[in-house]
Amino acid sequence: MADVGPPIALIAVGAILWLAITATIGGISIQTIGLILTIIGVVWLVIELVINGRRRTAGYPAAPTRERVVERPAVREREREVL
Repeated sequence: MADVGPPIALIAVGAILWLAITATIGGISIQTIGLILTIIGVVWLVIELVINGRRRTAGYPAAPTRERVVERPAVREREREVL
């Protein structure tokens, strides 16, 4: 899964700010900022999973039913060159 790291990191930072820190800076609650970051991270993660899920299922041809095997007689070609 590509591109799910940043949303997970945002969720982690937001959860730490929301649940572990009880400070206020200039009238702004750090817990509120943490909650907002957590919500944004969850929404971002859901969007990434939906987009990546659609990319995997759409546009790819079906798997071949049998493999094509091409055999090359390499030894015989060398023998012809020597003769």
